[in-house]
Amino acid sequence: MKKQERAVRDGVGDAVFSRIASGQKMSSERFNDCVAEMAVEAGFNHYLFAEFPRGDRSGFASNYLASNWPQELIDLYEEVDLFYCSKLVSALKTTAMPVFCDKAPFESAAANQGNDRLTAHFRGHGLKDTFAFALHDMHLRHFIFAFSGERVRLAREEAMRQVFRAMEFLELFAQQNPVEQPMENLSSREIECLRWSAAGKSSEEIAIILDLSAHTVIGYLKSAMRKLDSVNRMQAIARALRYRLL
Repeated sequence: MKKQERAVRDGVGDAVFSRIASGQKMSSERFNDCVAEMAVEAGFNHYLFAEFPRGDRSGFASNYLASNWPQELIDLYEEVDLFYCSKLVSALKTTAMPVFCDKAPFESAAANQGNDRLTAHFRGHGLKDTFAFALHDMHLRHFIFAFSGERVRLAREEAMRQVFRAMEFLELFAQQNPVEQPMENLSSREIECLRWSAAGKSSEEIAIILDLSAHTVIGYLKSAMRKLDSVNRMQAIARALRYRLL
């Protein structure tokens, strides 16, 4: 039995596959190089590592973390503002599996007059076919890996290897880029009140549920808002969700 097959069977694949030592400190340049190596070994010329666009941060420039796209292409894509509604992102929202796009994946999923011009730019720079997938890190942050060039669809084994390498990369990336946390820790009662508030309960209803006075509940919520640097409950709930407190 091959060494890799035996390692997978025994559940110690990291001893065979790992290219990045656990706990190893890496510079931003080295992180970039790691994604570049993944692209080259899979036969692609270009790569993109980006956060999955979300409602409060949908622009391309605010989401991409590593890429070797020409600056001209990056500037154009930020200008047209199509990343969040692109065919690629739309496809990744509907599946947990990798996708292979050979028809203008970075265009808008909807009819758009700028699509032809945009596609010409991408193809002119050699980004014709794209293999992409989305992964979460241990903090539940959502990321996109996209590799573009001119090659046929990846075989199942190639795709599995690419996704596994990305998981290794993301593990170390997340360790060195921890999630943002509030300056002051919230108490269990403050979190509890925020959780019920997020469920649509009023201060009076929360007071009944937690067997507290409405005045006390309001005090907990105000304290949570202060610690989360929020001006109202809705903003406090949104930030608590981003910090994974709820």
